[in-house]
Amino acid sequence: MEPIIEIDQASVAKDGQNILENVSLKVFPGENIAVLGPNGAGKSSLLKLITKEYYPILSEGAPPIRIYGKTAWDIFELRSRFGIVSADLQTAHTKDIIGSDIILSGFFGSVGLHEHQDITPKMREKASSVAGFLGIKQLSEKYSSKMSLGEARKILIARALVNDPDILILDEPAGGLDLKAAHDFLGILRKIASNGKNIFLITHRINEIFPEISRVVLIKDGRIFRDGIKEAVLTSKNISALYDMDITVNESNGYYGTTYK
Repeated sequence: MEPIIEIDQASVAKDGQNILENVSLKVFPGENIAVLGPNGAGKSSLLKLITKEYYPILSEGAPPIRIYGKTAWDIFELRSRFGIVSADLQTAHTKDIIGSDIILSGFFGSVGLHEHQDITPKMREKASSVAGFLGIKQLSEKYSSKMSLGEARKILIARALVNDPDILILDEPAGGLDLKAAHDFLGILRKIASNGKNIFLITHRINEIFPEISRVVLIKDGRIFRDGIKEAVLTSKNISALYDMDITVNESNGYYGTTYK
C-alpha cells in the first residue's frame, strides 16, 4: 500500500537553527494518527512541512518528502486534498462572515467569499450536507463574530470537509475550548473518523487522543521520539520522558489521562 505521506530524514531550519532534525514518517490510508509533544517540540513545524509552508534542507540522495509518491505538487491542489484546521486558519476567519460563506470558502481556499467566485448549486448542496452531518446547520446564517470558539471550530471543520479531503489534519483543534466544548468537539472528530476519514491530529494534550486514534507519534526537540500503536506508545515511561517529569498514564474506555507524582 502506497503511503499518503512519506518523509525520509527531513530537516528544517529557521533563523539558522534546525527546528526539525532528521524526521522520518509514513502515513498510510486508513490510519488515524496523533502527534503528541510539548509546546515548541516541532509539531506545528511538522504540519507546515507536510503542507509545503516549510521546505526541507536539501541534500544528496532521494527527495525527503513524497506525497502519493510525488515530490512536486501544485500547492492549491495539495491543500484541497488535505483538509486543514489550524490556529492560523482560525485567526484568518475572525472577520464578520456568516457560517455558510466560511464553509463554501473551502472550495476556493479563500477567507470568506468574493464576488468573482462562482458558487454553484452543487457546492451549496455539498456545504449544506456537510453542515447537516456535523449537526451545525443552525450556524449557517450566524456571523463568525457572534460564534463561540467551539462553534467557530466546527465551522472550520465543515470548511475543511467540503472538498472530501483524503485526510483531515488538525493542529491543536481543542485548544482554548472549555470542558464541554472540547468534549462536544472530540465527539465530532470521532464521528468523522468512524465514517472513514483519515485523521492526523496534532496536540500537546494526551486526553485529546480519542479512541479511534490507532497510532501515536511522540515528538520532542524537533525529532521523532517514539512512533507506534497507541497502547505501546502511551506509557508512563514514554510520557514521563517526553515531558521531563514523573507522569503516570491512565487509560479508561479508550481515553487516556495523566496524573503527576
